[in-house]
Amino acid sequence: MIIIAALYHFTRFPDPAALRAPLAGLCAAQGVKGSLLLAQEGINGTIAGARHGIDAVLSHIRALPGCADLEWKESTAEGMPFGRMKVRLKREIVTMGVPDVDPKARVGHYVTAAEWNDLIRQPDVAVIDTRNDYEVAIGTFAGAVDPATRSFREFPQWWAENRDRFHNKRIAMFCTGGIRCEKSTNYLISQGVEDVFHLKGGILKYLEEVPQEDSLWQGECYVFDGRVSVGHGLIPGRNESCGACRRPVMPEGRDDPAYEKGVCCAACVTEYTLEDRARFRERQRQMELAAARGETHLGG
Repeated sequence: MIIIAALYHFTRFPDPAALRAPLAGLCAAQGVKGSLLLAQEGINGTIAGARHGIDAVLSHIRALPGCADLEWKESTAEGMPFGRMKVRLKREIVTMGVPDVDPKARVGHYVTAAEWNDLIRQPDVAVIDTRNDYEVAIGTFAGAVDPATRSFREFPQWWAENRDRFHNKRIAMFCTGGIRCEKSTNYLISQGVEDVFHLKGGILKYLEEVPQEDSLWQGECYVFDGRVSVGHGLIPGRNESCGACRRPVMPEGRDDPAYEKGVCCAACVTEYTLEDRARFRERQRQMELAAARGETHLGG
C-alpha cells in the first residue's frame, strides 16, 4: 500500500535553494515520488511512497526552519501515483501574483469539516470555490459560486469585478487542501472584507471526515496525482487525466468522438497542432510498450 501525503506550510525560508538538494536526495534514497515546491514563503506539494519513506521525508521537513508544526493529509493508493520525484524552486508555493499577500500575517476564520455544513447553509453566507475551472467542473459544494478562473492568478481580478455581488454577505471559501484559501482569505481581508471563513484542511479533509449521507459535496475532487480524482473516504474516483491538457475526463467524456487516449479530449481538441498530436501519440505508444514490459514510462 502506497501512502500519499499532501502538505503545505507557510514559513520564511531565506535561502530555499539550499534546501532543495538535501530534500531531493532524501526522497530519492527513500523511494519517495511526487512534487514539492520550495519558495521564500514556504513549502507545498504531494509525495507518495512506503510508510517508512514518507515518515523520513516528513521528519526532514518538520526539521526545516519554522516547520515544526507542519500539518499534512494522508490517503492511500494501491499503486504509485507519480512517475518521478520533482523538487522545484518557485517564486510562490501557490501562485496568486499579488506581492503584498501574506498568510502568515492574517487569514480568515478556520472552519472545521464538522462545522462547515452549518456555516454554508446560512442565508447570509456566500460560498466561493477558489479552484480552477477544470477542477470545479467535476465536483463542488452545492450552491457554491464558481469564478470560472483558469488559474489562481485570475482570482484577484475576478473579485474586483464581482465584489458588489457579495455586499452584506459573509464569505466562506474552500479549495482542495487549504493552501489557496490561506492566500485568498488574506487578500479579501486586505480588500476590506472582515467576515471571511475557510474550510480547514480543504475538501480532502471534508471528504475524509464527513459521512457521505451528511455531505453537501457533489461529484468528485480533482487531485494532482495519478488518481486524478477522489470521492468520499478519499476513494479514487472515475476520472482519467487527458494526456495532452491534463484536464480530468469522466467516463462519458471518453466516449466523445473528440477523445483520443493520450492525445486529446473534447476540452482541448482545438488547442494543439498536428505536430503536437503526433508527439502525444508517440508518447502514448511508448507508454503502452513500457506497460507491456511491466515498466513505468516517465511520460505518464
